[in-house]
Amino acid sequence: MLREREQESSELPKKEKFEHDLALLEAALYVTGRPLDLKTLGSVIKTRSEGKVRRLAKNLMEEYRSRDTALEILELEGERFVLQLKAEYTPKVRRLATRPLLSSGPLKTLSYIAYRQPVPQPQVIDVRGHHAYSHLKQLEDLDLITRERAGRTKLIRTTEFFADYFGLSHDIRTMKRQLKNIFEDFGKPELGGEMSLEK
Repeated sequence: MLREREQESSELPKKEKFEHDLALLEAALYVTGRPLDLKTLGSVIKTRSEGKVRRLAKNLMEEYRSRDTALEILELEGERFVLQLKAEYTPKVRRLATRPLLSSGPLKTLSYIAYRQPVPQPQVIDVRGHHAYSHLKQLEDLDLITRERAGRTKLIRTTEFFADYFGLSHDIRTMKRQLKNIFEDFGKPELGGEMSLEK
């Protein structure tokens, strides 16, 4: 009888710790608004055990799936997790979102770079115009692109943060296929826009 009570009392703090750790992971995913890897999530709950963090994150994913709400937790490449709005809700609430990360000009420049990368800087300037110099600085400041010396010019490519922020693959070929699909969907008449991949 005494042993049973001791076991029950030791299980209660374990359950509380588990719930507390789940809440901390959820808070971390919410506040960052971007994918986090196991190491980063582990630092939040003060553990180095990737297995423990993985179990907690997958448990949280299942919890969100069973809630059937507008939010979801997804597992991305490299065992990274992100808390985000489900795609079907985005069009309905997009106008309520606070200021976008990028205005139209820099976003178009970024789209061109992402689809054509690695792309020489003179090519970007030629296609997007001289105002693209300020776009490149802004994109670099936001850690969305990198510019690397290649002889007398610079080669531009997107960063891992870019892929994470926009929910794209880190593999360039896969990312380009994803972008092509997005651009094709965006160019459909019912969505009211046209975006050319040729330029």
